[in-house]
Amino acid sequence: MASSPNPDKIAKLQEAIENFTGGEIFDTRREEELAPIRKRALLLLDQRARSRHELRERLLKLEFEPALVDEVLDSLESSLLIDDAFFASEWVRQRSRTRGKSTRALDLELREKGVAADIRAEALAQVTPADEEAQARALAEKKAREVKAPPADRAEYDKVLRRVVGVLARRGYGSELTMRVARESLDARIETLTGE
Repeated sequence: MASSPNPDKIAKLQEAIENFTGGEIFDTRREEELAPIRKRALLLLDQRARSRHELRERLLKLEFEPALVDEVLDSLESSLLIDDAFFASEWVRQRSRTRGKSTRALDLELREKGVAADIRAEALAQVTPADEEAQARALAEKKAREVKAPPADRAEYDKVLRRVVGVLARRGYGSELTMRVARESLDARIETLTGE
């Protein structure tokens, strides 16, 4: 059995229809101001993922109005096209594995991209100290394999060691880990060469 319509609601609806003046649902002028900013932001995001801060800096360099840039970024963030937590997590995952970067170097890179400290810490937590040491060891062993003959003396050994240490230092590994892993890798390579 259907309920009868409420006469008060019907009267209010009829009054609203009669008094409707045709207000704007869509602000055309505002959208025309935002369109070039949104287009540029989407082009930048199409190239690669970016942090909100990084994207904002790029758009401001193009001399877009800051308030409009923030409005576009808010819109992109609400639609999850900008997500600093996801960006940081992927940045750490990819650059740790493909470039062999240390957590210290990755933290610095994310800080430069304007990622908040708590988000950086969460992203960096996916790399354990054991993972970091394994990555450093792999880099050191790769560099040590370039040695084709055992060093003739201490000076030559130190020269080769500096090369191995340099590879790790440039990727941000701490000095204790760098020296230990570099020496172990170089010594293992020399032992292999002398045993051949």
